[in-house]
Amino acid sequence: MVLSTNTGVANSNALAALFEPKSVAIVGASANPARIGGRPISYYLKAGFKGDIYPVNPKRDEIQGLKCYPEIAAIPGSVDLAILAIAATAVAGAVKACGEKGVKVIVLFSAGFAEVGEAGDAMQNEVDKIAQQYGIRILGPNCLGLYNGDNGNCPTFTSGLEGGFPRAGRVGLITQSGAYGTHLLTMSKSRRLGVTKWISTGNESDVTVAECLEYMIDSDSVDVVGCYMEGIKNPEILIRALKKARAAGKAVTIMKVGVSEVGSEAVQSHTASLTGSDASFQALIDQYGALRAYTTEQMFDILYAFSLSPRATGSKLGVLTVSGGAGVLMADVAEELALTLPAMPAETQARLSARNPLGAPRNPVDITANALNDFPLVAESLDAMCDEGGYDLLVAFFTSLIGSPVHGEKLLKVFSEGVKGQGKPFALIGQAPVEMLEKYEAEGIMVFEDPSRAVAALSALAKFNTSFNAADEDEGSLPEIGQIDLPTCKIAEAEAKALMAKTGIPVPAEDVVAGPEQAAEAAERMGFPIVLKIVSADIPHKSEAGGVALNLADADAVKAAASLMLATVKEREPTAKIDGLLVAPMIGDGVDLIVGTQRDPVMGPVVMVGLGGIYTEILKDVAVSLAPITPKRALGLIESLRGAALLKGVRGQEPVDLNAIADVVSRLSVLATQNVKGIESIEINPLRAMPNGVIALDALIIAGEQSE
Repeated sequence: MVLSTNTGVANSNALAALFEPKSVAIVGASANPARIGGRPISYYLKAGFKGDIYPVNPKRDEIQGLKCYPEIAAIPGSVDLAILAIAATAVAGAVKACGEKGVKVIVLFSAGFAEVGEAGDAMQNEVDKIAQQYGIRILGPNCLGLYNGDNGNCPTFTSGLEGGFPRAGRVGLITQSGAYGTHLLTMSKSRRLGVTKWISTGNESDVTVAECLEYMIDSDSVDVVGCYMEGIKNPEILIRALKKARAAGKAVTIMKVGVSEVGSEAVQSHTASLTGSDASFQALIDQYGALRAYTTEQMFDILYAFSLSPRATGSKLGVLTVSGGAGVLMADVAEELALTLPAMPAETQARLSARNPLGAPRNPVDITANALNDFPLVAESLDAMCDEGGYDLLVAFFTSLIGSPVHGEKLLKVFSEGVKGQGKPFALIGQAPVEMLEKYEAEGIMVFEDPSRAVAALSALAKFNTSFNAADEDEGSLPEIGQIDLPTCKIAEAEAKALMAKTGIPVPAEDVVAGPEQAAEAAERMGFPIVLKIVSADIPHKSEAGGVALNLADADAVKAAASLMLATVKEREPTAKIDGLLVAPMIGDGVDLIVGTQRDPVMGPVVMVGLGGIYTEILKDVAVSLAPITPKRALGLIESLRGAALLKGVRGQEPVDLNAIADVVSRLSVLATQNVKGIESIEINPLRAMPNGVIALDALIIAGEQSE
């Protein structure tokens, strides 16, 4: 598999020659503007590119009105960017010629590389080595190029520019897939999005989505970025870019595909990319404040909302409607999306009720169809919501009235004047001709046909606000655990817990003994009741093998349980090597959790915390983050669990020590990071949380080769 030639240390400024070249050569140039080698030239000319354009084709003296050169070496001036629209077999020689010419970056349209198998993989390796020798950056291969509306840079053959360029704006689009990227670019025009930069990265033998995202976040002309991703390369740069976006108050929404087994296989055959686990990717999204889009519609709604609206300042939603049914629908969706709908102040409700006895002024504020008879009700209700309701977000349902020849212009005036100076995101729901929609949008008012999508877009703005304003949970210090090298062979529970103890994680005081008599003696010293477990590195799941006995109250019970356990385990696990019996004290009541780490092939170590027992198996109530994490970040994960109320005390139960849980999660994440190369997973299950601390009751460490 070809890996990126980028080491991760280069920042987005390294892509300046790609997005902002002063001179461009098109190798394989065509006089036909419909052909792959002719489209970039046609687009450059139409876009008014101010730099030098050099067609390269040994069979032509002139192409599309420009002087043509037989080879790149014959070009008299310097060349920042070269487009290669040639057969894959000719690419290596062309890259070398570009290197001799001093080209800084290549856009490689050609397909037939790593995405087609071993032969293509070998060619891609050869091209990468040549590029590295000359310090050339490569976009592609198997890509459609890019468009930069800021300067008319169009090294692309996408059909998405055939009907004209996108309107000016501050949206960036990044996509690995070329054809789907064309679909997104075309769709952006029909959705009236102002796209200033668009790029297709293809196989990503060098330049990646992550680098392009960082470049766009650093750009003064981009406020919000939508990404379509198949695989992840350079995760460290992706993290850096998302951190920059959050710090700068710039929104990022990502559609990540390849989640299913079939989808993952399709990604590898398409761009030769590794997808990683979806849980690790979601952890990345959650940790660094981007929003996941599961459909193209979701991604475009988020781009539309953030590029058009004022920034949200909270999550309190005010709903204005002429339909009670639509109001109920929006209230339901808002609750699902964690938006609150506080009622209007009592005195305001009384005043609005007196003014409109047919209405329902609580929130949703339903003015009913009476608005047609008494049009000032619209402005009065909206003003009351803006001035007295205390809402952060506003949504209004007025169906086809917004485009009505009778009411459309009047509603436009009311809504635009009503929200002017308020600084509140406002979404309007209705149908209208494009010309009318553009008038609303010119006033910063979003328009949707679907109430659910409108509320979802407002929810996205609220989530970005939370991300931008939240204290950085990655701040603070990681716990000092020293360097602990975990064994890469199978180990039993007792040794695993001893290693946990080295990190500072509390474990029970326990003994490992040879047989029933020694177990009874150890129990006498320890004090009853006790727990008895089989000790074997070959038996990770002891309960199923009959290797656990709980709440043993005296020596006779211990002896009997030990004898039965040894016999049962031998019968059920005849090939397992038995190292003895573990004797441990019974621990008091508390809430059981599971804490673990897993090595993701792309993202590295991932840490997980969740409620244990049935909550893990049935409810799957877990929270995940990339490792390592600080105790502060870990505490945020714990409090995000659906069952967090169980930890905080319910029905008279004392709350457990959340900070102690967070400390364990953080320490385990550091341990996993130290041992990322050799250890596949680490698990504490259960971790018993009590009012005055926690204790690890069982531990499991699996080395990399054990999971293969």
